[in-house]
Amino acid sequence: MTSWDHHPSLLAGLIGSGIQASRTPAMQEREGAAQGLRLVYRLIDLDRLGLGPDALEDLLKAAEWMGFAGLNITYPCKQAVVPLLHDLSPDARALGAVNTVVLRGGRRIGHNTDCTGFAEGFRRGLPGVARARVVQLGAGGAGAAVAHALLAEGTGLLTVADTDPARAEALAAGLQARFGSDRATACTDLAAAVAAADGLVNCTPVGMAKLPGLPLPAALLRAELWVAEIVYFPLETELLRTARALGCRTLDGGGMAVFQAAGAFRLFTGLAPDPDRMLRHFAEMAAAPG
Repeated sequence: MTSWDHHPSLLAGLIGSGIQASRTPAMQEREGAAQGLRLVYRLIDLDRLGLGPDALEDLLKAAEWMGFAGLNITYPCKQAVVPLLHDLSPDARALGAVNTVVLRGGRRIGHNTDCTGFAEGFRRGLPGVARARVVQLGAGGAGAAVAHALLAEGTGLLTVADTDPARAEALAAGLQARFGSDRATACTDLAAAVAAADGLVNCTPVGMAKLPGLPLPAALLRAELWVAEIVYFPLETELLRTARALGCRTLDGGGMAVFQAAGAFRLFTGLAPDPDRMLRHFAEMAAAPG
């Protein structure tokens, strides 16, 4: 009864749809245990509960009543949760999206650790890559976080492509306002943009176990291109497999998954996570059958 005496238990959770396969509970609880903290992490799956994002207000209230220290927020709630919060971090405000809510003293503070999570994974996994021109596929909530991270990490011109052109244009306009009018543009010709690019990032769900396939024609890929992925289930998507076969430098989605979780852990607990230990744990889970 030694280490448990020094740290009270802490309750956190994840709100989203179709989250049963999430590795976040295991990552958070194991990092807590490694630091002598009884961290209990619950999944609040809207699909299982038969609820939609309109239930967010009630779920936040229930979490406050039950003494949750905080909640992670994922699809389809990252934007819907914003009006229900008292304050936002600068990243969350710039993105208009929240993936971490800290509940403290009757206040709800929204943060976004997707942005810093991708940036850290990118720095570690693709050090020194050329980034004069980068093409990003997908302009949703995760795409917005990745786009801000790419520009903050020194991308010269980011071209944003989306199946919904209006969404790509809206994200590009927001990026121009924050980073400069010459730093971002909405894609009008994907083949030409990829042909001129140093790197490609997939922020669409295409490649996930439940949505297999390639997010762009394989013929557009070439060996000189670096290719990054934010999907992590599976860790090796068809895009990464195809790119590696061509000789591209690649980055899988595991780093972003781990580093955004590490950021949330710090916000929930006030403790400094050990990201290398969390990466090792993630790799063990990814290698496990099923």
